[in-house]
Amino acid sequence: MSVCLQFDIGNTSAKWRLVNDNEVTARGDYRPGDDSSQQQLLNCSESLDHIWISSVTAPASEALLTRLLENQWGIAPWFARSQAVTGSLVNSYDDPSRMGVDRWLAMLGGRARSKSRLCVIDAGSALTVDFVSATGRHEGGYIIPGAALMERALLLDTDRVRFDEKVGYALCPGTSTAQAVRHGIALAQAGAITLALDQSGSEPIVLLFCGGAGEALMELVHRDGEMAPDLIFEGLEIMAALQ
Repeated sequence: MSVCLQFDIGNTSAKWRLVNDNEVTARGDYRPGDDSSQQQLLNCSESLDHIWISSVTAPASEALLTRLLENQWGIAPWFARSQAVTGSLVNSYDDPSRMGVDRWLAMLGGRARSKSRLCVIDAGSALTVDFVSATGRHEGGYIIPGAALMERALLLDTDRVRFDEKVGYALCPGTSTAQAVRHGIALAQAGAITLALDQSGSEPIVLLFCGGAGEALMELVHRDGEMAPDLIFEGLEIMAALQ
Protein backbone atom coordinates (compact mmCIF):
# COMPACT_ATOMS: atom_id res chain seq x y z
CA MET A 1 0.00 0.00 0.00
CA SER A 2 1.33 3.43 -0.98
CA VAL A 3 0.27 6.80 0.45
CA CYS A 4 0.96 9.83 -1.73
CA LEU A 5 0.31 13.53 -1.09
CA GLN A 6 -0.16 15.43 -4.34
CA PHE A 7 -0.24 19.19 -4.96
CA ASP A 8 -1.51 21.38 -7.77
CA ILE A 9 -0.10 24.83 -6.98
CA GLY A 10 -1.34 27.61 -9.24
CA ASN A 11 -0.75 31.34 -9.32
CA THR A 12 -3.37 32.17 -6.70
CA SER A 13 -4.23 28.92 -4.91
CA ALA A 14 -2.90 25.49 -4.02
CA LYS A 15 -4.97 22.31 -4.04
CA TRP A 16 -3.87 19.01 -2.56
CA ARG A 17 -5.22 15.51 -2.42
CA LEU A 18 -4.19 12.40 -0.51
CA VAL A 19 -4.10 9.16 -2.49
CA ASN A 20 -4.07 5.93 -0.51
CA ASP A 21 -3.53 2.81 -2.61
CA ASN A 22 -4.92 4.53 -5.75
CA GLU A 23 -7.96 5.91 -3.92
CA VAL A 24 -8.38 9.62 -3.13
CA THR A 25 -9.11 9.74 0.60
CA ALA A 26 -8.77 13.45 1.40
CA ARG A 27 -8.65 16.84 -0.32
CA GLY A 28 -8.00 20.39 0.69
CA ASP A 29 -6.72 23.85 -0.15
CA TYR A 30 -3.46 25.19 1.20
CA ARG A 31 -2.89 28.90 1.70
CA PRO A 32 0.52 30.01 3.02
CA GLY A 33 0.10 31.98 6.22
CA ASP A 34 -3.34 30.52 6.92
CA ASP A 35 -3.11 28.39 10.06
CA SER A 36 -6.37 26.53 9.48
CA SER A 37 -5.48 25.33 5.98
CA GLN A 38 -1.95 24.49 7.10
CA GLN A 39 -3.16 22.36 9.99
CA GLN A 40 -5.64 20.55 7.77
CA LEU A 41 -2.78 19.72 5.43
CA LEU A 42 -0.36 18.61 8.14
CA ASN A 43 -3.00 16.44 9.79
CA CYS A 44 -4.07 14.66 6.60
CA SER A 45 -1.92 11.58 7.27
CA GLU A 46 0.44 10.28 9.94
CA SER A 47 2.89 8.96 7.37
CA LEU A 48 3.56 9.29 3.65
CA ASP A 49 5.48 7.36 1.05
CA HIS A 50 5.62 10.08 -1.61
CA ILE A 51 4.98 13.79 -2.12
CA TRP A 52 4.49 14.93 -5.72
CA ILE A 53 4.04 18.57 -6.68
CA SER A 54 2.93 20.51 -9.74
CA SER A 55 3.84 24.15 -9.15
CA VAL A 56 3.88 27.37 -11.13
CA THR A 57 4.62 29.53 -8.10
CA ALA A 58 7.91 31.27 -7.32
CA PRO A 59 10.99 29.27 -6.23
CA ALA A 60 10.94 30.96 -2.82
CA SER A 61 7.39 29.75 -2.20
CA GLU A 62 8.35 26.25 -3.31
CA ALA A 63 11.27 26.29 -0.85
CA LEU A 64 8.99 27.33 2.04
CA LEU A 65 6.55 24.52 1.26
CA THR A 66 9.41 22.02 0.92
CA ARG A 67 10.68 22.88 4.40
CA LEU A 68 7.16 22.56 5.85
CA LEU A 69 6.65 19.13 4.30
CA GLU A 70 10.10 17.82 5.17
CA ASN A 71 9.69 18.93 8.79
CA GLN A 72 6.34 17.15 9.04
CA TRP A 73 7.03 13.90 7.19
CA GLY A 74 10.77 13.73 6.61
CA ILE A 75 10.27 13.31 2.87
CA ALA A 76 11.72 15.52 0.15
CA PRO A 77 8.93 16.34 -2.32
CA TRP A 78 9.35 15.66 -6.03
CA PHE A 79 8.52 18.62 -8.28
CA ALA A 80 7.29 17.86 -11.78
CA ARG A 81 8.87 19.98 -14.53
CA SER A 82 7.92 20.36 -18.18
CA GLN A 83 10.02 18.22 -20.49
CA ALA A 84 10.77 17.95 -24.20
CA VAL A 85 9.06 14.55 -24.25
CA THR A 86 7.06 12.70 -21.61
CA GLY A 87 5.72 9.36 -22.73
CA SER A 88 4.08 10.00 -26.11
CA LEU A 89 3.59 13.74 -25.46
CA VAL A 90 6.02 15.97 -27.39
CA ASN A 91 6.62 19.62 -26.44
CA SER A 92 6.51 22.34 -29.11
CA TYR A 93 8.63 24.86 -27.16
CA ASP A 94 12.26 25.46 -28.13
CA ASP A 95 12.91 25.63 -24.38
CA PRO A 96 10.46 23.15 -22.80
CA SER A 97 11.22 24.43 -19.29
CA ARG A 98 9.48 27.69 -20.21
CA MET A 99 6.10 25.97 -20.47
CA GLY A 100 4.00 26.03 -17.31
CA VAL A 101 4.04 22.57 -15.82
CA ASP A 102 0.31 22.74 -15.15
CA ARG A 103 -0.33 22.98 -18.89
CA TRP A 104 2.08 20.13 -19.57
CA LEU A 105 0.52 17.84 -16.97
CA ALA A 106 -3.03 18.65 -18.08
CA MET A 107 -2.10 17.64 -21.62
CA LEU A 108 -0.40 14.51 -20.32
CA GLY A 109 -3.54 13.61 -18.37
CA GLY A 110 -5.66 14.30 -21.42
CA ARG A 111 -3.41 12.14 -23.58
CA ALA A 112 -4.00 9.24 -21.19
CA ARG A 113 -7.76 9.70 -21.49
CA SER A 114 -7.84 9.82 -25.27
CA LYS A 115 -5.42 9.17 -28.11
CA SER A 116 -7.53 11.33 -30.42
CA ARG A 117 -6.67 14.94 -31.19
CA LEU A 118 -7.20 17.01 -28.04
CA CYS A 119 -7.99 20.52 -26.91
CA VAL A 120 -7.27 20.99 -23.21
CA ILE A 121 -8.91 24.06 -21.64
CA ASP A 122 -7.83 25.05 -18.13
CA ALA A 123 -9.96 27.86 -16.71
CA GLY A 124 -8.12 29.14 -13.65
CA SER A 125 -6.59 32.52 -12.85
CA ALA A 126 -5.42 32.33 -16.46
CA LEU A 127 -7.37 30.65 -19.24
CA THR A 128 -5.13 28.30 -21.20
CA VAL A 129 -6.09 26.52 -24.41
CA ASP A 130 -3.73 23.85 -25.76
CA PHE A 131 -3.99 21.59 -28.79
CA VAL A 132 -2.42 18.12 -28.98
CA SER A 133 -2.34 16.08 -32.18
CA ALA A 134 -3.42 12.44 -32.35
CA THR A 135 0.28 11.53 -32.47
CA GLY A 136 0.92 13.37 -29.20
CA ARG A 137 2.64 16.51 -30.50
CA HIS A 138 1.72 19.83 -28.88
CA GLU A 139 0.39 21.96 -31.73
CA GLY A 140 0.50 25.20 -29.74
CA GLY A 141 -1.76 27.04 -27.38
CA TYR A 142 -3.06 30.30 -25.95
CA ILE A 143 -2.74 32.00 -22.57
CA ILE A 144 -5.54 34.46 -21.83
CA PRO A 145 -6.37 36.39 -18.65
CA GLY A 146 -8.97 34.49 -16.65
CA ALA A 147 -12.35 35.93 -15.68
CA ALA A 148 -11.17 37.32 -12.33
CA LEU A 149 -8.12 38.96 -13.91
CA MET A 150 -10.25 40.52 -16.63
CA GLU A 151 -12.65 41.97 -14.09
CA ARG A 152 -9.85 43.24 -11.83
CA ALA A 153 -8.14 44.99 -14.73
CA LEU A 154 -11.38 46.65 -15.75
CA LEU A 155 -12.17 47.86 -12.23
CA LEU A 156 -8.63 49.09 -11.59
CA ASP A 157 -8.36 51.13 -14.77
CA THR A 158 -11.80 52.75 -14.86
CA ASP A 159 -13.42 55.19 -12.44
CA ARG A 160 -17.11 54.67 -13.19
CA VAL A 161 -17.34 50.92 -13.76
CA ARG A 162 -18.46 49.90 -10.29
CA PHE A 163 -21.17 47.54 -9.02
CA ASP A 164 -22.24 45.62 -5.92
CA GLU A 165 -24.75 43.19 -7.44
CA LYS A 166 -24.05 39.49 -7.51
CA VAL A 167 -24.29 38.65 -11.18
CA GLY A 168 -23.33 35.43 -12.93
CA TYR A 169 -21.74 34.92 -16.31
CA ALA A 170 -23.97 34.73 -19.38
CA LEU A 171 -23.75 35.55 -23.08
CA CYS A 172 -26.79 37.80 -23.50
CA PRO A 173 -26.22 41.59 -23.55
CA GLY A 174 -26.24 43.12 -20.07
CA THR A 175 -28.86 45.63 -18.95
CA SER A 176 -26.87 46.90 -15.97
CA THR A 177 -23.20 47.70 -15.41
CA ALA A 178 -22.77 44.49 -13.42
CA GLN A 179 -24.33 42.39 -16.18
CA ALA A 180 -22.44 44.24 -18.91
CA VAL A 181 -19.13 43.49 -17.17
CA ARG A 182 -19.79 39.87 -16.27
CA HIS A 183 -21.53 39.02 -19.54
CA GLY A 184 -18.78 40.81 -21.47
CA ILE A 185 -16.16 38.71 -19.71
CA ALA A 186 -18.15 35.55 -20.47
CA LEU A 187 -18.35 36.59 -24.11
CA ALA A 188 -14.60 37.20 -24.23
CA GLN A 189 -13.73 33.87 -22.59
CA ALA A 190 -16.19 31.72 -24.52
CA GLY A 191 -15.55 33.66 -27.73
CA ALA A 192 -11.79 33.12 -27.46
CA ILE A 193 -12.25 29.37 -27.12
CA THR A 194 -14.78 29.21 -29.94
CA LEU A 195 -12.51 31.17 -32.28
CA ALA A 196 -9.51 29.02 -31.34
CA LEU A 197 -11.50 25.88 -32.11
CA ASP A 198 -12.80 27.30 -35.38
CA GLN A 199 -9.25 28.09 -36.45
CA SER A 200 -7.91 24.67 -35.47
CA GLY A 201 -9.17 22.92 -38.59
CA SER A 202 -11.89 20.42 -39.39
CA GLU A 203 -10.26 17.34 -37.85
CA PRO A 204 -12.44 15.95 -35.01
CA ILE A 205 -11.20 16.97 -31.59
CA VAL A 206 -11.86 15.92 -27.99
CA LEU A 207 -12.47 18.85 -25.61
CA LEU A 208 -11.35 18.50 -22.00
CA PHE A 209 -12.09 21.23 -19.45
CA CYS A 210 -10.48 21.69 -16.03
CA GLY A 211 -9.90 24.51 -13.55
CA GLY A 212 -12.24 26.28 -11.16
CA ALA A 213 -14.28 27.94 -13.91
CA GLY A 214 -14.08 24.98 -16.27
CA GLU A 215 -17.61 23.70 -15.85
CA ALA A 216 -19.23 27.12 -16.27
CA LEU A 217 -17.10 27.82 -19.32
CA MET A 218 -17.92 24.44 -20.84
CA GLU A 219 -21.61 25.33 -20.61
CA LEU A 220 -21.00 28.76 -22.19
CA VAL A 221 -19.00 27.33 -25.10
CA HIS A 222 -21.75 24.76 -25.61
CA ARG A 223 -19.79 22.23 -27.64
CA ASP A 224 -19.32 18.58 -26.85
CA GLY A 225 -16.78 18.50 -24.03
CA GLU A 226 -15.91 16.70 -20.85
CA MET A 227 -15.15 18.14 -17.43
CA ALA A 228 -12.00 16.62 -15.92
CA PRO A 229 -11.36 18.49 -12.64
CA ASP A 230 -8.37 16.33 -11.63
CA LEU A 231 -6.64 16.43 -15.00
CA ILE A 232 -3.43 18.02 -13.65
CA PHE A 233 -3.30 15.46 -10.82
CA GLU A 234 -3.79 12.69 -13.38
CA GLY A 235 -0.88 13.98 -15.43
CA LEU A 236 1.22 14.34 -12.27
CA GLU A 237 0.71 10.66 -11.45
CA ILE A 238 1.61 9.62 -14.99
CA MET A 239 4.79 11.69 -15.02
CA ALA A 240 5.87 10.47 -11.60
CA ALA A 241 5.39 6.86 -12.68
CA LEU A 242 7.68 7.44 -15.67
CA GLN A 243 10.56 8.82 -13.58
